[in-house]
Amino acid sequence: MASGYLHGHAESVLRSHRTRTAANSAAYLLGRLRPGLSLLDIGSGPGSITADLARLVAPGRVAAMETSEEILALTRAGVAAAGGPEVDYLVGDVHALDLPDDCFDVVHAHQVLQHVADPVRALREMVRVCRPGGVVAVRDGDYGAFAWFPASPGLDRWLELYRAAARATGGEPDAGRRLLGWAHAAGCRRVTASSSTWCYADPESRTAWGEGWADRILHSAVATQLLASGLADADELAAISAAWRDWSAQDDGWFSLLHGELLIHV
Repeated sequence: MASGYLHGHAESVLRSHRTRTAANSAAYLLGRLRPGLSLLDIGSGPGSITADLARLVAPGRVAAMETSEEILALTRAGVAAAGGPEVDYLVGDVHALDLPDDCFDVVHAHQVLQHVADPVRALREMVRVCRPGGVVAVRDGDYGAFAWFPASPGLDRWLELYRAAARATGGEPDAGRRLLGWAHAAGCRRVTASSSTWCYADPESRTAWGEGWADRILHSAVATQLLASGLADADELAAISAAWRDWSAQDDGWFSLLHGELLIHV
């Protein structure tokens, strides 16, 4: 599915991903869901969004897809912990889905296309397995449009390094702004484009986001990639970690993440 999933699945990453829900991560899709629909959730991760989607379309079936059984085990555990309807589990590659044409009413992918080698090919595959009258829903962050306060040279450097590392692994960190163009390149013309944000400004969310990245920049696949590629050394990553903690301790700290969203009408 991915060229090389930059974030990996360290606990610092999973803590953040487990806070994702259908409400805060797929609001643009919810109006198209109803009981009885079948849904494929590509890149299901720790399963928090998957479990919500399964409740919304029950008694319709949801299939969760990941790139390996190891990662899919995280989805299974998350869905089981959430309770609710049963989910089917698939290992697959979004570039070449081992599925027949027209087999799902909804195909959903959250924060996937920014990591794949060929997002246009991926979208064509997602459309192929979606039934006529159904919808393909994708949402991706746009790192180049992230904004924060107060100003922080350490966070400036974090963003510069993250974008470089993402592109070094074959991804596109500014995917949000490119989704519509990728859909057009995939031959999709009936498309509804939108955007939304996550904002971390209250003490609880600011601390979780800042402390999470302070940990992630030292102990995750992101850190491993930066060190292995020579883009940064351990001292620089430690300084960036400290900058994240400094930012999260600011009473007026504010961070906004822009996402692009698409509904492709099949």
